[in-house]
Amino acid sequence: MADVWVIAEHRDGEFRKVTFEAAGAAQKIAADLGGEVAAVVLGQGMADKAKELGKYGVAKVFHADNEAFAQYTTDAYSLALAGIIKEKAPKAVLFGASMQGKDLAGRLAAKLDAGVAVDCTAIKVEDGNLIATRPMYAGKVYADVRIASDLQIASLRPNVFEIAETGGEAVVEEFSAEVAEIKAQCTKVEKEEEGKVDLTEATIIVSGGRGMKDSDNFAILEELASLLNAAVGASRSAVDAGWRPHGDQVGQTGKVVTPNLYIACGISGAIQHLAGMGSSKVIVAINKDPDAPIHQKADFSVVGDLFDVVPALTEECKSAG
Repeated sequence: MADVWVIAEHRDGEFRKVTFEAAGAAQKIAADLGGEVAAVVLGQGMADKAKELGKYGVAKVFHADNEAFAQYTTDAYSLALAGIIKEKAPKAVLFGASMQGKDLAGRLAAKLDAGVAVDCTAIKVEDGNLIATRPMYAGKVYADVRIASDLQIASLRPNVFEIAETGGEAVVEEFSAEVAEIKAQCTKVEKEEEGKVDLTEATIIVSGGRGMKDSDNFAILEELASLLNAAVGASRSAVDAGWRPHGDQVGQTGKVVTPNLYIACGISGAIQHLAGMGSSKVIVAINKDPDAPIHQKADFSVVGDLFDVVPALTEECKSAG
C-alpha cells in the first residue's frame, strides 16, 4: 500500500500543532503516491478526540487505548507502532521533529530496518521515494536526502509545514497493542508553568543571551513576550550561567525553533545558537556590539544597549494596543 501515516502527538488530551502540520504534509505526499492519509493515536481516553483528525485530511485513525500509553515512554510507543506498521505496511510514516518525535522516529527506524530523515524542512516524492530536505553541519548547508527503503520515515520541523484543513471526521479503527516487553515506566511528569507558550510551537520568540547579565533581567523580556503572546528563549551561555532552565535553550544542544519572528537580545550569534533559530522567518537582533555575528544573520538589526531598546520597544507595543 502507498498510504502515508502520521504518528499523532498529544499532551493533556489535546493534539499538538505539529501533528496537524504533519497531516498537511502527508496529504501532498499521499496524493503523489496514490494512497490515503492515516494516523496512529496511542493514549488513554483519546478515541473521541481521534475523530477530529479528519478535519486535517486524515481518512482513518488506528487507535490503541492502554494505561501504558497514558504517558509517553519510548518502549511502549515503539513496540505498539512497530506491530501495527508491520501489519498494515504503509509506505511512509511522518513524525513531528519534537523531542518525542525525534526520540521515537529513530527507535522505530531501527526496529523496522527503515530509512529515516530527521528535522526535515521540505519533503517531496520522486520515483516513488521520499526526498527530504534537512540541515546538516549545524545548519551551514541543506541536503536533499533520498529515502530508498521500503518503509520510509521522516520527522518534520515544527512551524515549517502548513496546516491544511479539509473538514470531515476520520474513521477510527481500534487495535490491541502488544506492550508486554516494556522495561521502563514514566512515574512522574513535571509540567511547565500554566499558560507558558511552548518554544517549538511559538510563532514569536524573545530570547536573551549573555548580554542579559543576570537572571533577574529576563523580566524585561518576559514583559515584552507577554504583550506579543510570545515564548521566552535563551542562549546556551545564559542557561549555563543558571539564568534560565535548559528547557528554554535555543540552539544546537537545545531546541530548534522556526518562529515567524525571533528577537535576539544580547545574543552574540555563535554558530551553535544560529543552528537552532537560523530558519526563523524574520530575525531581529538587539546587540550593542556592531560586529556581533548575529547582525549578519538578522533581517533587522538594532545596535544599542538592550536595556534601553527592549523597554522602549515594550512601551511602543503598549501604545499600539
